[in-house]
Amino acid sequence: MSDRLDRAPWRPIHRRIAAALGIGWALDAFEVQIIGSVIPAIAATFSLSHTEQVLVFVVWFAGLGVGAALFGYLADRVGRRRLFIATLLLYSVSALATAASPSYGVFMLFRFFTGLGVGGEYSAVCSAISEFMPARGRGRTNALVMNFWALGGIAAGLVGIVFVSAVLGTNGWRVALLFGVISALYGLYARRLVPESPRWLASQGRLEEANAVIEQVSGIARARAEYLPVELQTSLRSQLAELWHTHRGPLLFGMALDFSEASGYYGLFTFVSVFVLTRGVVNVPAGTVPYYYLVANFGALAGGMAASSALDRIGRRPTLVVGYGAASLSSLLVAAAAISGSPAWTLAAFTLAVLCATTAWVSAYPTFTELFPTHLRATGVGASVAVGRIGAIVGAVVLAQAAADFGLWSAFATLAGLWGIGALAAAIWWVRGVETRGMTLEAITERLARS
Repeated sequence: MSDRLDRAPWRPIHRRIAAALGIGWALDAFEVQIIGSVIPAIAATFSLSHTEQVLVFVVWFAGLGVGAALFGYLADRVGRRRLFIATLLLYSVSALATAASPSYGVFMLFRFFTGLGVGGEYSAVCSAISEFMPARGRGRTNALVMNFWALGGIAAGLVGIVFVSAVLGTNGWRVALLFGVISALYGLYARRLVPESPRWLASQGRLEEANAVIEQVSGIARARAEYLPVELQTSLRSQLAELWHTHRGPLLFGMALDFSEASGYYGLFTFVSVFVLTRGVVNVPAGTVPYYYLVANFGALAGGMAASSALDRIGRRPTLVVGYGAASLSSLLVAAAAISGSPAWTLAAFTLAVLCATTAWVSAYPTFTELFPTHLRATGVGASVAVGRIGAIVGAVVLAQAAADFGLWSAFATLAGLWGIGALAAAIWWVRGVETRGMTLEAITERLARS
């Protein structure tokens, strides 16, 4: 079955599927980063302390983790397409409720539900894009879809600037969050653009449907699809048990990469917005913070493009080692710039750090997603992301505590160490793991089963 998908020429439907999934990913990124852009205004509305501001991010990460694990399992049970649409709708409805929150407590409740929707999107998007694209360009295409994250971040920066800085002032954050309605409209439209994964259909024994989608995507006709259906486990617990017993190496690798990137990436954004761009450190007005996010996301765009080029050119393993190592070192440059108190140097260092961080995480998702077999792929991605969101909580809390107890240098040294976890995991995988560049998903599964 997979031979037609993997040897198919690049066709307009590939571009349509990638764009549809990428736009959904960008909308998720908008929600993640709009809070960082407008957190000073939210803090002013609800009179939040530093601790309460950090908790805004913590409850979000908790929602992401639960959503990734739960919806990852469901994506393996009911399909990628349904979950892609359902999670977009959940996110958008929750975002609208968040914008209308009358109090800090209500805001936090709906912030958690918004995280549930975005967490589910991780599993659905990563699984779907890997299962549609030809083997020779799967890494590049997957990374390009991931790079829509930077476009969503740029949009968040622009909206933050317009509605918080220029038009509505401190209450403009509510209007900014109302842009979540775009996701609801897009979710209803996207169901026409993305077919169900033929690999998932075949794994369920729905061979006629799988064959029709394969022919639609590849343009190569065949009387029927040949694929051995895999009996799905009946519960999330049994799915996770199968992953642990038969695919433990890839699972631990994915968890380590995601823990590192989530703690490092979100730790960087949370720490800079709450503790660096503040009075007494780098003195910038609250309305200026969205500009930092805007410029930094152009760095993210460059980092994602670098990753998309490197994954299929030089391979997954070296790209990961360089990306995570550079992210670790660049964190220390942000510390030096912040201690100098220079807004310009802080912006430059922050942008470079975001570039390196994005190179790392954009390389990670295509790499560990393709290591799981089809019937466990979304569950494996969801489990990795769930552990990663624990890392995000740890990153936010530990960095805040390190800054309070030992100062900025210690906090950023901790941040560099969190990135170092991923660099170490990537180095170990380089020595003991499989380089999957150009391999079909089925060949990867067989190779890992023999190793």
